[in-house]
Amino acid sequence: MTKEVVFTPNAVPPLATFSQAIISKGFVYVSGNIGCTSEFMIVEGGVRGQTIAALENLSKILEAAGSGLQHVVKTNVYLTNLARDFSDMNSVYLMFFEENAMPARTCVGIECVAEIPDA
Repeated sequence: MTKEVVFTPNAVPPLATFSQAIISKGFVYVSGNIGCTSEFMIVEGGVRGQTIAALENLSKILEAAGSGLQHVVKTNVYLTNLARDFSDMNSVYLMFFEENAMPARTCVGIECVAEIPDA
């Protein structure tokens, strides 16, 4: 199996343990994105600002892979406070994808996301 590593300096850089994305057999597999800056600082604006940042990073990585949000078939969303944050996340999410061509999606509440180690 051949695979191509995708990297763009325009999105949050990957840690040493994963790639921003991999292309294999015509599919683009993008690593998870959180709402942070290229310096790994969580963006301001709560879950709305974080969702915008995460989806903008996703878009930049897809663009570097020769694709785009219009080709996304499945997303996974993880929220640390599902009850509080779902509505705000969802309203931003709807701005990034075509109304009649929404990707399949899983959205779950979790206790925490992976912590970024000190640099």
